[in-house]
Amino acid sequence: MTIGIFDSGLGGLTVLAEALKRLPAENYLYMADTLHVPYGTKSEEEVRFFVLQTVEEMVAQGIDALVVACNTATSIAINELRERYSFPIIGMEPAVKPAVEMNRATGKKVLVWATPLTLRMPKYYALVSRVDEEGIVDSLPMPELVQYCESLQFDPDVLKDYFLMKLAPYDLNEYGILVLGCTHFPFYTSILQDILPSHIQIVNGNTGTIRRLSAMLNRYGIETGRRSGHVRFMCTGGEPAYIEKMQSALAYLKEQDM
Repeated sequence: MTIGIFDSGLGGLTVLAEALKRLPAENYLYMADTLHVPYGTKSEEEVRFFVLQTVEEMVAQGIDALVVACNTATSIAINELRERYSFPIIGMEPAVKPAVEMNRATGKKVLVWATPLTLRMPKYYALVSRVDEEGIVDSLPMPELVQYCESLQFDPDVLKDYFLMKLAPYDLNEYGILVLGCTHFPFYTSILQDILPSHIQIVNGNTGTIRRLSAMLNRYGIETGRRSGHVRFMCTGGEPAYIEKMQSALAYLKEQDM
């Protein structure tokens, strides 16, 4: 049994790292659509085409379940993928609902960081409208952060300056939670913890996603816990250098204990 994890680039590695912690005895195929990264600045029609095309390639490799480890791709293509394939397919969405529930008693606001396309999607607006009755959610596009991640830019000095610039218009005393609504963004959790006030919690959707994956595997009767924990990396561009980049990025995440 092989679990496929798909993203446009390196971001889904934060989901893979969570899967390796919670489901270590499974085999994984990680696919990055390097020909078209980043998705967050492209049109909905382009992204839908890229996702369907790349997942078809993953299916040809023999996956038994799929995690669409990208909020943008989930918003655009998850329903079509579920219509096409009968195996378990898990999508992602920014962790707005748990953040609002956690913050309700504090009177603090929630700040959501995501890609521009995710924030423009009707699915995101529907999510916020459904859970944010008190109007405590603010949203901020962070397109540059995907590019920093894809360049393996993890220098704290560079990132701190960037984060402080993006946060400058906000009174952080008003906020209780920062939601990292793109799978690339948890690479920067430790840097953010150093610059944010201690009362601000940082949340992402990765843990909940892998919990849903585990539940879906059980529901479908797929036997788990009998594999080697092997990870195979692929990318649509086929570049050996990008395979090495993915391996380096995953090693970085493991060092950060994410």
